[in-house]
Amino acid sequence: MASASLQFFAFILALFGVFGDIAATLLPNWKVNADVGSNIITAITQMQGLWMDCTWYSTGMFSCTLKYSILSLPVYIQAARTTMVLSCILSAFGICITTVGMKCTRLGGDTDSKNNASFAGGICFILAGIFGLVPTCWYTREIITNFLDQTIPESSKHEPGGAVYTGFISAGFLLIAGVIFCSSCFKRQQGAWIYPPKQHHFPSTEQESNAGYSLKDYV
Repeated sequence: MASASLQFFAFILALFGVFGDIAATLLPNWKVNADVGSNIITAITQMQGLWMDCTWYSTGMFSCTLKYSILSLPVYIQAARTTMVLSCILSAFGICITTVGMKCTRLGGDTDSKNNASFAGGICFILAGIFGLVPTCWYTREIITNFLDQTIPESSKHEPGGAVYTGFISAGFLLIAGVIFCSSCFKRQQGAWIYPPKQHHFPSTEQESNAGYSLKDYV
């Protein structure tokens, strides 16, 4: 019962991770213009994402421009696009697989099949968390490097936006959910290895017959 509750908790974390992963992939605020120097008071807020660049004016108007050219983008943005999409796909597969393998559901067949499905779903969550964590770390590193570069003007410096923090949190949720699903199945298998089923040995009928009759009395 405790293992089923733990799996359900991990499934809820995975759901939050999937929704956050999709939101982080689509949001345009991976980096925003930094309010430093002469940019402390500005009438516009510029945001850049993986798929579009947006500008928010103080009058309330909002305009976005899609990034159609892939080859003109920096390498870290191209890598972030690929890995974030892979993270969304793997996390969606993990949700489908763990739904079958969870102990609180009636799908998946016998216990061994459900354990294998839960373990496979946990692996999908761990891979999705890794694929979501790598681009956010790389993207944040590029932002910090450009921010500390003295040759870049203050008007071109940016700070990490809300999508980066959403990506970090979602990757953490997916990693935790994957570890819980994998460890719950591993504990059950480990218990079977430590305490193997007892085997009962029964003497053969021939030994019983020999034990019942003594051959010394016969010539």
